[in-house]
Amino acid sequence: MRRKLLMILVALCLPVCGFTGQLAPVGDVPIPEQNPQTPAKVELGKKLFFDRRLSGDGTMSCSTCHDPRQGYSDGLEISLSYPTTRNWRNSPTLIGVAFQKYLFHDGRASTLEEQALFPMMSAFEMNQNLDFLEEKLRSVPEYVTEFTSVFGDDDVTRARIAMAIAAFERTLVSRDAPLDRFLNGDTNALSPEALKGYKLFTGKGKCADCHYGVKLADDQFHVLHVPENPEHLKDPRIAATRRFVAKVYHFEGYRTLSEDPGRYLITKDQKDWKAFRTPTLRDIASTAPYMHNGIYATLDEVIEFFNAGGGKGNTALTPLQLTPAEKGQLRVFLEEGLTGAKATFTYPKIP
Repeated sequence: MRRKLLMILVALCLPVCGFTGQLAPVGDVPIPEQNPQTPAKVELGKKLFFDRRLSGDGTMSCSTCHDPRQGYSDGLEISLSYPTTRNWRNSPTLIGVAFQKYLFHDGRASTLEEQALFPMMSAFEMNQNLDFLEEKLRSVPEYVTEFTSVFGDDDVTRARIAMAIAAFERTLVSRDAPLDRFLNGDTNALSPEALKGYKLFTGKGKCADCHYGVKLADDQFHVLHVPENPEHLKDPRIAATRRFVAKVYHFEGYRTLSEDPGRYLITKDQKDWKAFRTPTLRDIASTAPYMHNGIYATLDEVIEFFNAGGGKGNTALTPLQLTPAEKGQLRVFLEEGLTGAKATFTYPKIP
């Protein structure tokens, strides 16, 4: 009864707060019919996730850029790269990735199974030949046994590798955050300062216009004109990566490209120029630095960016006029209210 009353009150405040969706506590993880979840498949995917065999030179694994100790990101402005190359975007967290409709900052993948293979094949990430990877794993008796147990035969394929990794990634869920307990009826779950921040989040701060639902994201892409990092613009390795990706996606001006076009490369729709996916805010205190290019090292900087109305020339945001005290309260909510309960993590033994 208490929870029902609270949800009614939250619903009633929607028109006042002005946001388009309702915040929701974490529930069941969606599992696709074509890739049912089993403990054995999850364990196989976990081993593959941490196995450096998946990279061309054996130095990187999925966990290199998605480290459990860093909120399943890597704590870097832009993610680690294959030797002699550099990436050009920040590693997004994998926390709650099972709830995401679009994957990567530009939304080029819509399933975890599809997403898993992109970094392996990327020339500036893991730089692996998938035909060769299949043979590498087929040469490991322990893997052959596990693939047989999970899939019914010993055929180690890239599709099954992706399915196993996706199954593991669907277990990466942040649960029992103070916000979840609050939405489930515990009116004391948020500290007084965090509660003030929650009211700002759903009201004056307009955060919940785009950050709502279980994942605290709207499955949309927005042009906020996040500043380019001047140091990145000077790095010829990043310039090469930027041009290479643009060329792969058939952008005619790839040789003179000097900024990240965002989702435009995927859709070729001018409205998507420099548009990026709304990120989840779950466990955001653990996933610095922020934005698609890691330009902001702290939440205070992010809050200031939005308080100022976003980047120069954008039309998606307007100044919020938050006071210094309100900005502090909002940060407390983001840090305290959205951080899930710590769970014990056991690293797998790689065969």
